[in-house]
Amino acid sequence: MNDIADTVRTAKPPLLAGEREALDAWLDFHRAILLWKCEGVSSDDLVRRSIEPSTLSLLGLVRHMAEVERGWFRKCLAAEEGLSPIYDYSANRDADFDEADPARAEEDFATFRAEIATCREVASRYDLDAVGTTHRGRPVNLRWIYLHMIEEYARHNGHADLIRERIDGATGDWPD
Repeated sequence: MNDIADTVRTAKPPLLAGEREALDAWLDFHRAILLWKCEGVSSDDLVRRSIEPSTLSLLGLVRHMAEVERGWFRKCLAAEEGLSPIYDYSANRDADFDEADPARAEEDFATFRAEIATCREVASRYDLDAVGTTHRGRPVNLRWIYLHMIEEYARHNGHADLIRERIDGATGDWPD
């Protein structure tokens, strides 16, 4: 679980950077925050729900973000043919959250890390003005995808912070 967190722990996003470097750094930073929020948590606690009726859990957030990465970079931007969802949504549209299983936690983290690596590689092949098509048929450029992904991670990292606090009281920002 530590490969992304260890990389970003040593280098926060630069204060002075070009647009692409800043977007890559901030997205990687937020990816690492989610993993950091999961560090040291037992498999059972990774699937603990925040509060009823919410189905949010730390592992559910990891599973969800793996799917979000795939959707925006691989489906929308790269238009990869025949790319199926990671999880089976045929019986439950919230399977990424609802079907998190402590017995599959390491597998889910491996899937998340692999999806990030693939999405980084996909994004590197395009300039920021490259246009993809959303699942609703709308054009969107890579710049927008980066900003949306940063926003999505930031929102869910706030959820992760609250869930982690409920599990063991751990709170806080990225450690210096």
